[in-house]
Amino acid sequence: MNDNLATAAAEFLAHKRALGRKYQTEEATLRLLLAFADQHGVADLRGLTPCLIDAFLASRPRARARSFNHLVGILGCFLDWAVTQQRLQTSPLRSTRRRRETAQRLPFLFDIVAARQLLESAAALPDNPRATGRGPTYHAIFALCYGLGLRAGEVCGLQLGDVDTARQLLVVRGGKFGKSRLVPHGPRISELLAHQVERRGGCGDDPLFSFDAQHSVHPGSASQTFHRLVAELSFPVPDGVSPPRLHCLRHSFAVGCLLRWYREGLDPQSRLCQLSTFMGHVDPASTAVYLTITPQLLGEANQRFEAFAEPAWSQGKP
Repeated sequence: MNDNLATAAAEFLAHKRALGRKYQTEEATLRLLLAFADQHGVADLRGLTPCLIDAFLASRPRARARSFNHLVGILGCFLDWAVTQQRLQTSPLRSTRRRRETAQRLPFLFDIVAARQLLESAAALPDNPRATGRGPTYHAIFALCYGLGLRAGEVCGLQLGDVDTARQLLVVRGGKFGKSRLVPHGPRISELLAHQVERRGGCGDDPLFSFDAQHSVHPGSASQTFHRLVAELSFPVPDGVSPPRLHCLRHSFAVGCLLRWYREGLDPQSRLCQLSTFMGHVDPASTAVYLTITPQLLGEANQRFEAFAEPAWSQGKP
């Protein structure tokens, strides 16, 4: 079996991509590892000693625990794969992940009022020489993140041909782990998308959101615009809650669905798989990460339990 480090890295990436993973960031990280190993005269897997791995991590300083943990996770995944392939006896990775100070903080959840303020502020954004139609573009991007629970990258990557106004469907291509899915929506989202398609024009494979008619709006640009608007709106952030991020709109969608089901008398447990599929997850456990328990949710759950237990309580009274 070939123990060449570059070959092993290429086969590892091919293996993961065959499972539908993109692994672009992982590839970039492994290239850094290969360059570092080459500088130290290491060309095969068995040359990756614990000392060399520690030196590589030290050469890539990460101030944030999340960034450091991501780097360690990529190395660990690659080296564990090499062990399962019997190319290494044990993993030389000794570093452990750092504890994230904000790991226990809850995501900021947008209620209807806060979401409306955000969307109105986005719609009022003025044009600039490099971006015509900033207002309606960012308004539509944030509305899809909040109204359909889409990831920012999924929204920004939409093409004109992905909008099926007749059937009120969105085709979300190449989501997380390379998965694609159909996302149904209601008349309000349909009207918003129809206006965006009409405003953009072009062919089916042209980007739905673009300022130059060629390139899609980058998710990073959408995130920067979001943070500027949020800073201007100065939403109060409760203790123990993280400051608003663009991904919080997706969290808000999931919690909003759960709360609405409670209020409509539906069974959230039976619908969790539907929500998981809608959000592009393969396992409801992934969706559960988004279901933050809010006071409103807790109150609705308590009311349902009290209604369920009322007959037993009544029978137990003297």
